[in-house]
Amino acid sequence: MKQLLVFGERDDAEEVAETLGEWFPELGVPRVIRETLAGEDDAEDAQWLVVAEGLDEARMGKVDELIERYDGWREPDQG
Repeated sequence: MKQLLVFGERDDAEEVAETLGEWFPELGVPRVIRETLAGEDDAEDAQWLVVAEGLDEARMGKVDELIERYDGWREPDQG
């Protein structure tokens, strides 16, 4: 299942992606992408997403703790 890990800061998203790549090398390093909030033109209003694939429920508890340290949250991919 694909998970979207959402962060307000690019550095946080990149750090989480790197950490996940170290923890779960068989999955590779997740992609980090920028998502502008709907209706917002200001680059400061962008969110940063870590697109993580292949994480099962057994791993998600550890991932959730990491996300929380960086003031992020996760959402299942709707697409």
